[in-house]
Formats: sequence, C-alpha cells, structure tokens
Amino acid sequence: MRALRSPLAILTMLAVLLAACGGAQGTPSADPSASDGGTPAPTDNGTATGGTVRIGWGGSPDSLNPGNGVLSESYTLYPLMYDVPIDINADGEYIPELASAWEVSDDGLTWTLTIVEGVTFHDGEPLTAEDVAYSLQLYKDTESFPFLPSYASYFETIEAPDATTVVLTTAEPLGNFEANMVFMYIVPKHIWENEEDPVAFENLEMIGSGPFKVAEYSQGEFVNLETNTEYWQTPANIDGVIFQTIENPDARVTALTTGEVDAITEFPATAVSTLQNAENVTVHIADIAAGGAFRDVFFNIVTEENCPADDPETEEDEAGVCSGHPALQDLAVRRALATAVDKQQIIDVATLGTSSPGLSLVPPGLGDFYASDVEDYAFSVEDANAILDEAGYEDSDGNGVRECLADQDCEELRFRFNYADDIDTAPREAELLQGMWQEIGVAIDIQGLDPDTLTSVCCPSFDYDIMLWGWGSDPDPAFLLGVALCTEIDSGFSETGYCNPDFDDLYARQGVETDPEARIELIREMQRILVEDVPYIIPYYQVTIEAWRTDTFTGWIENDPTLGLTDSASLINLRPAE
Repeated sequence: MRALRSPLAILTMLAVLLAACGGAQGTPSADPSASDGGTPAPTDNGTATGGTVRIGWGGSPDSLNPGNGVLSESYTLYPLMYDVPIDINADGEYIPELASAWEVSDDGLTWTLTIVEGVTFHDGEPLTAEDVAYSLQLYKDTESFPFLPSYASYFETIEAPDATTVVLTTAEPLGNFEANMVFMYIVPKHIWENEEDPVAFENLEMIGSGPFKVAEYSQGEFVNLETNTEYWQTPANIDGVIFQTIENPDARVTALTTGEVDAITEFPATAVSTLQNAENVTVHIADIAAGGAFRDVFFNIVTEENCPADDPETEEDEAGVCSGHPALQDLAVRRALATAVDKQQIIDVATLGTSSPGLSLVPPGLGDFYASDVEDYAFSVEDANAILDEAGYEDSDGNGVRECLADQDCEELRFRFNYADDIDTAPREAELLQGMWQEIGVAIDIQGLDPDTLTSVCCPSFDYDIMLWGWGSDPDPAFLLGVALCTEIDSGFSETGYCNPDFDDLYARQGVETDPEARIELIREMQRILVEDVPYIIPYYQVTIEAWRTDTFTGWIENDPTLGLTDSASLINLRPAE
C-alpha cells in the first residue's frame, strides 16, 4: 500500500486512521500537562521485561530517508525513529510531543511552539528548537521529496530565536496547522547539514530521537530495531523489534501459527477463520467506522498539454511518457466503467465482507469531512452499456470489445491494467474488474508490478492506463485531496494527471479557512467534483485486520480504533508473557 500511500501508508498509518477528526481542527494551543505526547504508560500486565518482538509483513520500506518515503512500510518505521512537534491520539485529538505547547497570534499568521528541554538524539546530541526549525525548512525547500514538502509549504518564515522556541509565519491563516505538524519528522541538523543532496542521502542509521534505533537493516528482508533505553518519554519494556519481510501471505500466516513471528500486520481475509481457531493466537478486526485506508482504481488522464516536460535546469530526462489510452480522456468512458463496478461483490469476495463501499479520497474515518451526502454511481450493467452506446462506442466486429471513436488515436477499448503485487487481494480484484468490464465491451490486460516499478510507471511518467493500488489516510483530508491538483502533475504527486481549476480553487480556500464548518463544506464539495469527474474509482474502505500470539508477549492495545500493531504505543506497552 502507499502511505499516506499504500503513501499511502499504509498502510496502516500508525495511529492516524481516526474515528473522527472534524472537530479537532484549529486548536490554537495545547496544555503540556494534558499529555505526555500520546504514549500511554505500561498497563499492569506483568513485571517481565526484555525480549525481541518479531512482526511479519508483506513488504519492505522503500527508503530510510523520511523525505523520500512513499510506501506504508516506510511510514511504519519513521514514527519509531523520530519524534514530531505535535502528535495525534486515537480520538483524533492533537497532543504535545516535542512541542509542549503552541499558540497562534491574534491575526492567525504567527505560530509559536515551545520545544521541550532535555531531549537527545540517538547519538547523544541534544535536540533543540534549531533542529526543529532546520527540519521544517529542509522539507519546505526540498521539492523533490514526494510528500513532506506539502506540509511545510504554507510557512513563509521558519525561525528558532532560542533553544526552546520555534516561530512560524504564514501569508494567510491556516485551518489545519496541527495536521501539518504530525508528519514533520525531526532530524538532527548536525548530521543532515553535511549532506549536499538530502534526496540522495540514504540515512541508513536513521538517527532520530524516537523510542527505537536501527540495529541492522537488509532491504527486502528485515529491519532490526533496538529499544532506545534513554528515550525521553516512556521507554519500551522490550529489547527491540524485528520487521520480517514474508512476501507470501500463506507463509505469513504459517509463521504466526508456528511461532516464527509474534504478530502479522496483513493477511488475506480468507485466513481469519484459520487464525481464530489457532492456539494462542488473537485476531483483531478494527471498527469499520474508523477505517482510513482504501483501495483505489485510477485512470491516466493526463493531456498532451499537461504532460510533464524535461526540466531545463537539470541534465536528467524527467519528461513524462504520457502513454495513457486516449479513450480514458472521455468522461463518458470513465463514468461507464464506474457504473459497471459491483463494489459489494469485490468486498464480499476479496475482503469477505469486512470492508465498506468506497466513494471518494476522503474515508469515513475522517468523520465530518467524509462526503456522506454525495451520491455514488449505482451499479448497473445496463446503464453502463447505455452510457457507452450514447457516446458512440460500438463493437462493430462482434469480438466483444468496443472500438474507439473516429477522432481518438486508438483501435478499441482495451486498457493496460497494473496493480501492486504486494497487495494480497489485488490479483482477485483485478480479475473481478476484468469480468465486470467485459460485460460492457471493455477489455483489460492485467499485469502485477512490484511497488517500486509501479511508482516508476505511474507518476510523473504517466506510462500506464489504469492502476489498482491503495492509500492510507492522513488525519486531515488536505493531503490526499492534494493529489488531484493541477500543480502536482509535474511534481509526481498527481498520479492521474487530473486537472480542474474549480477543484484547485476550492483546495486553496479550504487551506486558509479557519471556520471548521465552512472548511468541511468546501472539502465535501471537492469530493463531489471528484466523484463527478471520475479520475478515481474507490471500490472499498478497508479495515485493519491484524493478529498476534498471546503466549509470547502481552500488552497489545486492543481498544484503539487505529489498531496498528506497529504503533509505538503498542510496542512500548508490550512485555514478555509470563
């Protein structure tokens, strides 16, 4: 999954898949005594300490550099290595972390953060406001980073007047300041300032101030973390955690039942009953209302005019391929495809009914931001065929595939269809879509690709027709809605090439709207536009299903709607079973 992608992320996104967060926007300050940063004190589940927790997952981080991360596995690691100024809890409330308090000026243009004292990085060097300001400036200035610059882009100036104060100014008031702080991973200035190219920096040691440190790493195999015993908040009771890559989903399930691993973060819904009947194994399914991750099917609709061009300031070939099928430019084709998708069948077959029908890029886990009043395309093969008939697409040779229109540079409605091969259910979902679209005279040629390859043909190269992937949501909808901006086509953040000036105008307005109710209405209107224009089809919103052994470690947090076995709160809470 992308993490923020499946960025996607992602992915469970480590306590950002919220039950609701609509009412948490615009908080001007925080009481440092109200929270210790979101990490709960250990529960009374025994006295034993130590041991290494093994967690099996299907993928691997694409980068240890927090600026470069795209996949959810990367965003699983970052919060374990790094602290952020402001965190968020399971109730969708923004809480102090490195910033013990924050306040905004009367005109809404200046934010002042008070940074806690006594925090050190993994190498023993102190973390001060200078590191916080440096990190935010780094993300703002490094446009080649895929995601994090969007969070820092609002700040006109970023300064640290003393060791415990960071002052940020904006051109206009912000409606989601706290949300922009949740992913600002604070890196050590004394290390990063020596790197000429922050994008090329591999960051293999991942020196941060978080509760865990990197002990050993092998790409595609494992990530071995050790506990930061000097952590400034609550240190973990365990010695460390190993994330073991097990690509085969059946092997992942077997590894749990045989005790090779202590927990798994992803597995097919078909394995739920097997694991529920396994000895010393607990299966936990998150509340569906808290879901923030979703499956998405998206179309390459970038135009010739919008195709990313070579950057004249660099010697690299950065031009987009822009090889999308011309018929996908036709809104009628996309609406027909959306109408022909039986979302409930996909849910029943691929997730065994554990998911809910999708609608937009904003999942129901984001509370009032979710556009529950927007009407989706009702499944109807008859109506989908009628849309294509009316648009002039015919199957004149009777081969079951409709031909392109005379003014389109193509022969028939046959599309390349790619999916991320680390999604366990993706092959079956692709086959279901193939059958559904065949009923309306549309053919797809299916090919699974590894996530890195999928990213390379996606954006900004736009060398595909249709893709199936997934996202994990931010706590605020602005990030994912930003994927549909005209300005993000060249950056590679846009994955469809979609461009609608009306959508962009609404996006700009919501970014500076400080009235929560008014901002909600703007964001719902943006979702309505996306549903009407169909750059995406969202088959379903998924819930997190995870499993762990009860005879090796205890203290897994079961009452958190975000779930997330890889959440630092769970890992800090664990103790060896006695």
